[in-house]
Amino acid sequence: MKSIGRFNNIAQGNPYWSSYICFAEAVRGQNFSRQILHRRFNKLVDKNDYSKKEKRAILNHLEILTKHAEDNQKSG
Repeated sequence: MKSIGRFNNIAQGNPYWSSYICFAEAVRGQNFSRQILHRRFNKLVDKNDYSKKEKRAILNHLEILTKHAEDNQKSG
């Protein structure tokens, strides 16, 4: 459950950030599985921080973001 600890640390250090931004920073480069990412997203991100219509696109973006940092730099 390292995502929860990282999320809490980021949220405490950045009190003006939305829960989505904190979550995105917590999962960046951590290589979480799709299942874990979706579960933690539903648990940690405030539903007012995103539109229900955009949830699928947001989760797809987070799946890319969670891959290793080297992979993101090579493709980007």
